[in-house]
Amino acid sequence: MRAWVLSGVCAGAVLVPGIAVAAPAPEGDLAFHGTVVMDEDRAEVRLTPRNNGPAEVAGATVRLRWSAELADRQELPSQCVREDERTVVCGLGALVAEESGEQLRVPVLLRERPAEVTLEIDTAWSAGVVDKDRTNDKMQVLVLATGDAYAF
Repeated sequence: MRAWVLSGVCAGAVLVPGIAVAAPAPEGDLAFHGTVVMDEDRAEVRLTPRNNGPAEVAGATVRLRWSAELADRQELPSQCVREDERTVVCGLGALVAEESGEQLRVPVLLRERPAEVTLEIDTAWSAGVVDKDRTNDKMQVLVLATGDAYAF
């Protein structure tokens, strides 16, 4: 297949054979802030997404992966699904540049009663928007079964 590139010089334009160049992907900066609490075999994540821009994100998804297995039965929010025995994925919807999205509350039941777990939080999908700063949307949180809130 041959692509034609349009090249203009002052008063005219000339078609020359070449390679078509795609527009660069828009850039955004997703950030997740919130808390996680664990008491016995129950844990709850409260997460607020933010898009620091500059581009809007048409839709985003966050992945919550636990170091301990989740119980078979879960009552997840409607925008969340179970990915595997330790992971839940939740849709965050569209995120406007320079604004926070709606807070997401995700309660889970763990299979056992661990003294501690690690929660990994990561962007699973961002509608093709490139995020060059992964320090604020990809993190790990150590959570002790004390009933205390651990912030991220």
